[in-house]
Amino acid sequence: MKKMRVRFKLWLNTKNVEGVFGDGKWRLLRAIDSEGSLNAASKALRISYRKAWGDMSKAEACLNVALLERHRGGRMGGATCLTEQGKEWVKAYTKFRSEIEKAAEKAFKKHMEKLIK
Repeated sequence: MKKMRVRFKLWLNTKNVEGVFGDGKWRLLRAIDSEGSLNAASKALRISYRKAWGDMSKAEACLNVALLERHRGGRMGGATCLTEQGKEWVKAYTKFRSEIEKAAEKAFKKHMEKLIK
């Protein structure tokens, strides 16, 4: 059997809204930060611009925080960058996800590794 490893998807919900923030929105924010625009980030992640825009709008509305600063296009094209709050969400979620990943790997080794040959 090939070596197995733990993989998971993580997201945060509110009482009334599913998928307020999670791995997808985290990856999108990181891509926006590195690519410089929502359009370029959506292309890099191979998701539609409409989905990317909708995901960011949903997150901002549910979290009641501006994650992005948008600059309309023109001859030179538009730009999107993370607000300070957006950067804080990326930083905090990165640490949160890392701790969850370590806990999952520890639980995997404790309970499952002995079954895999």
